[in-house]
Formats: sequence, C-alpha cells, structure tokens
Amino acid sequence: MRTAILAVALIASTAQAADATHPTVVELFQSQGCSSCPPANANVNALAGRPDVLALSFAVTYWDGLGWKDGFARPQYTERQWAYARAFGNAQVWTPQVVVNGRATVVGSKLAPLQALVARTDRGTTGPLLRIAGDTVVVDGRTTAAVDVWLVRYDPRSVEVAIKAGENGGRTLPHRNIVHELVRIGRWSGGSARFAVPAARRPGLDTAAFVQAGAGGAIIAAARG
Repeated sequence: MRTAILAVALIASTAQAADATHPTVVELFQSQGCSSCPPANANVNALAGRPDVLALSFAVTYWDGLGWKDGFARPQYTERQWAYARAFGNAQVWTPQVVVNGRATVVGSKLAPLQALVARTDRGTTGPLLRIAGDTVVVDGRTTAAVDVWLVRYDPRSVEVAIKAGENGGRTLPHRNIVHELVRIGRWSGGSARFAVPAARRPGLDTAAFVQAGAGGAIIAAARG
C-alpha cells in the first residue's frame, strides 16, 4: 500500500524527555514519484528544525518505474523500510511512511498526528550515551542484548528538485535532510566502546549516529556530529 492509509503500530516507549543530546529519530520513507508525499515532506521538513529531532528522509526505489526516477533513491533504503514492515507485522510498504524511534509508524501527511506520535514515542534521556568525537563514535552504557551502531550522512540544506514526469510532473519539490549514506559501523554489547567513522563519500553532508536493536528494531540512542 503506497498511499495514505493510516497505519499506526506502537512498541513500548519510556520517559518523555528528549533533548538536543538525545534527539528523537524521525525517518520519512518517500519518493519524488508519489503524489501523496509532498505534504509529508513538508511536515518532516518542519520537524527538522527542532533541536530535539533528528529528521532523516529516505528515498525508496519502488516508484522509479512509474514515470519518474528519484535520483536520491537507493535499494538499501527500500530494504530498510521493508525491515520495519516485517517488525510491525505489515504485509506491504507504502509512501509516505514515517517511523519514529524505530517504535511506531504513521502516514506523515498530517502534522498534528505526527507531532503526537513523536511525543508518545519519546525515548527520554536515560538510555545509552552516544556521541561523535571527530572520526570516532563513542557509546557508553548498558544494553540487554547486542545492538547495531549506524552512521548516517544527510544533506541539511533545503534542496529544490524540479520533477519533470510522473505523478508530481511539473512541480518543484523541496527536500531536506535527504540521506546519502547509511553505514553499519559495528555491534555494541554494553560498556564503553568506540567505533571508527568511515571517510565521507561526498562533501557538505552532516553526520549523525544511532544505536538500533536489529533490523526494524527500536532505536535506543542517537546523536548528531
């Protein structure tokens, strides 16, 4: 299902106290070929200005054969969305989909439900400590099982893209926080650990990191570079 049928799946959350040091991770799965996506893009773009939110926009590939190929789309991002679908018990994926902290999913077309979901799935400030120090990601704290440590690089600018065909043909759409690199840099089992940051493939991108409980699992820590 690719268009706006509301689907909310909640997994248990903890305290309600995110801040700039413990940002809430908001992942948008979208495509330039989807006519339902621009409102969700706008809503996530608005959230991207909040210091307590790490907003990431993932362009998926399954719209690419329907009239317009999204130049930002990567199969890796489509597979990430499918991992969430499996975790939430969904038989299919759709756009626009927003996943918050790996714990909940909703169509992002309306801002108020999205903001409410961000509040309800707040991780709080009591989880592992995560920071990016130069070319190293540092994690410190406790976990009940081994988890994945990810590095993400995204473009913080608002990039205007002219769409020349497909459902959005003739429109110019603003994109913000488009993900260009997503790399799993290690596994963490608790205590204090350091992980090397790989060299950037292109200049001008911002860096963030997050700790996630497996494919499609809950995000338990996040930090900007």
